[in-house]
Amino acid sequence: MIFRSTILCLLAAVLLLAAAPGAAIGQSAKLREAYEGSQTLSKQGRYAEATPYAEEAVRLGKEELNPDDPQLATLLTGLGTTYQAQGRYAEAEPLLLTSLAIVEKTLGPEHPHIVKVLHDLAGLYLMQGRSDEAEPLLRRSLEVSQKVLGPEHPEVATSLNNLATFYESQGRYNEAKPFFERALELREKIFGPERPEVATILNNLAGLYGSQGRFAEAEPLFERSLELREKSLGPEHPDVAQSLNNLAGLYKSQGRYAEAGPLYERSISILEKAFGPEHPSVALGLDNLAQLYLAQQRFAGAERRSVGTGGGNPEDIEQSRRRIAEAESLMKRALAIREKVLGPGHPDVASSLNNLAELYRSQGRFAESEPLFLRSLAISEETKGKEHPDVAACLNNLAVLYTAQGRYDEVGTMYERSLAIIKSVYGPRHPHVAVSLNNLARHYSAQGRYLEAEPVFRRSLKIAEETLGPDHPIVAAILSSLAQLLRKTDRVDQADRMDERAQAILAKPRQGNTTAQ
Repeated sequence: MIFRSTILCLLAAVLLLAAAPGAAIGQSAKLREAYEGSQTLSKQGRYAEATPYAEEAVRLGKEELNPDDPQLATLLTGLGTTYQAQGRYAEAEPLLLTSLAIVEKTLGPEHPHIVKVLHDLAGLYLMQGRSDEAEPLLRRSLEVSQKVLGPEHPEVATSLNNLATFYESQGRYNEAKPFFERALELREKIFGPERPEVATILNNLAGLYGSQGRFAEAEPLFERSLELREKSLGPEHPDVAQSLNNLAGLYKSQGRYAEAGPLYERSISILEKAFGPEHPSVALGLDNLAQLYLAQQRFAGAERRSVGTGGGNPEDIEQSRRRIAEAESLMKRALAIREKVLGPGHPDVASSLNNLAELYRSQGRFAESEPLFLRSLAISEETKGKEHPDVAACLNNLAVLYTAQGRYDEVGTMYERSLAIIKSVYGPRHPHVAVSLNNLARHYSAQGRYLEAEPVFRRSLKIAEETLGPDHPIVAAILSSLAQLLRKTDRVDQADRMDERAQAILAKPRQGNTTAQ
């Protein structure tokens, strides 16, 4: 199984922002111009261009404003979030901490303006995999919102959404659901059921169901979110692009490739019109479309093998080559956009490198794949630290490459380190742990270490069934892996039962989010 170093969708769950403290910047015209310039460029995704404006705004703010002025906190937060968007986390953190200290000192620890800074700082920690530090900030944000603004204020719904999003990211699905549902109920009550604010929570709740493999429940929510956004915002709004992208991702997860493609294409078209052809959101859409093309080719290849046609006829082979070439072109364009706009050391560049490396690996182009995986790993370690889940994903994918090359001596340590990171970040009973255990067990099995492999497979299966349910596609992938081991150890009847159960899961009208390799 291959880990994606980042989720390839326009954030199925959206971390919402509260109102900024002191957003109307006073003082000199130069200060206002610098601040407004940074905000305009940041909204366009032009973070590198926004940085000197944000830096100048902070410099002027320190000259013109009192050190405890909440407006200075706003300027510091603006620069911090600009750094964060570029993966410059070490530079962003002290700015956000200083902003928080100013707001607490000047306005008090329970002022509504503190909620925005808490959200920004929690988001930074989540990007770094520092979930233990993010959770108390999100909880505090909710407590402040409820106490100061009342239990039915819009900011309370925002805080509920953000805490639910955090729980989902940690695989704590049962905890996430009631928070999303409370946020949805509040927003429908405050804004009415037909507002875009409601569409955002519908989108997020649908993403939660999708993460659990509950596709039949996710689809009508994604569709309603899309309908509300088109009706209230117009068909060319970027939020419509997000809904199209997420619905397409759901279709892709179910193998409904013909339905997914036009939605991805329309989403990209909207984003290009709204932001221009070199925006980071466009790059993400291009990556998603490329992944769809690759999924189509994997499915077509598996279908040909299942009916005994081998490699297929020359026309099918040529079509497959064209699709793969199109996917490679899209991935290269996405990588170029990210390197140009975000810089060569940005975490999103690492994601693009990982995806392109995986394409090369799947094509047997190992010499081209390895340096991209290694560069992706280096960027992730540099920007997010050596204990981040993205580092675990890079290690896992590099181990898959080395396994394909027969470099087994290097593989075991990578899988074990990847597993240790995943367990440290998410806890011992997360779906990612199940996938990581499955990969380690496959490594043991490939070396003939069956006595070591089997208990790891069974532990992986138990975690997947408990966290995702017995009919999730990841469960099917683990069952298939375990069946292979059972056949190798002459337990054919048990293997047949495992394979039958796996096939029954996959025969249902959906397919998994994680591809078995």
